[in-house]
Amino acid sequence: MWYLVETYSSFFIRGVVITLLLSVVGTAGGFILSLFLTVLRTQEIDQRRDRLGSRIIKRIGRGFAKTYITVFRGTPMIVQAMIFYYGISPLRLSWWTPLVAGLTVVTLNTTAYIAEVIRSGINGIDKGQMEAARSLGFSRRDAMFLIVFPQAIKHSLPSIANEFIVNLKDTAVLSVIGVFDLFRATSSATSSNFRIVEGFFIAAIIYLILTYITGKVVQKLDVLLEKKEVKANA
Repeated sequence: MWYLVETYSSFFIRGVVITLLLSVVGTAGGFILSLFLTVLRTQEIDQRRDRLGSRIIKRIGRGFAKTYITVFRGTPMIVQAMIFYYGISPLRLSWWTPLVAGLTVVTLNTTAYIAEVIRSGINGIDKGQMEAARSLGFSRRDAMFLIVFPQAIKHSLPSIANEFIVNLKDTAVLSVIGVFDLFRATSSATSSNFRIVEGFFIAAIIYLILTYITGKVVQKLDVLLEKKEVKANA
C-alpha cells in the first residue's frame, strides 16, 4: 500500500483536488441556481389580481421548475453525465472538456435537490409571518425575499451542507466521462500494477477523511444555528 502512496502520490493529490473542486463549485453553483428555481416553484397565482399574461408566465415558470426537479432527481447523475458530455461533444467546442461537463452536471443536479430543500424550509415557516408582512404593507414578493427566504435558507443550511457531502462521494461517477477525480486517479494508479484492493482502500480512507471532516463542520454549524435560535427566542 505504501508503494502506491509513494509512487502515485501526485495522482491521489490531483484526484482529491478535482473531487473537492467538483463538490465545492457544484454545491455553490447549485445553491445559487436553486434560489431562482425555488422562486419559480413557489409562485402563487392570484386569479383575481394577476393579468392573463402574468398568470400564463407563472404557470410556465412553475411547470418548468417542477419538471426540472422531477427529471434531475429522478435520473442518476451518471446518466446525466453521459447525456451532457457526449451529447455536446459532437459540436467540437474547445472548452467542453470532461471537467467542464462534470462541473455542469454536478451543478445542475445539485440545483434540483437544494431547491426542494429550500422549498421545504419555506413550507416549514409559519404562514402568519407572511400575513403579518402583508398587513404591514409589504408586497408578496418583498415579503418572500426579505422575510421568508432568509429564514428558509437559514433552516436549510445543514441540509445544504449535507448535499456537499453527497457530492464528495457521488462525483466518483464522473470518471465515466474522463474526469480525473479521486476514483479515476485510483484507477489510473492501479491499472499497471493490479494492486486494485490496496489502491481503492487508500481511496476509501481519503473519502472517509473528507466526509468525516465535512460532517463535523456540519454538526458545528447545526449546533451554532440552534444556539442562535434559542437566543433569538429568549
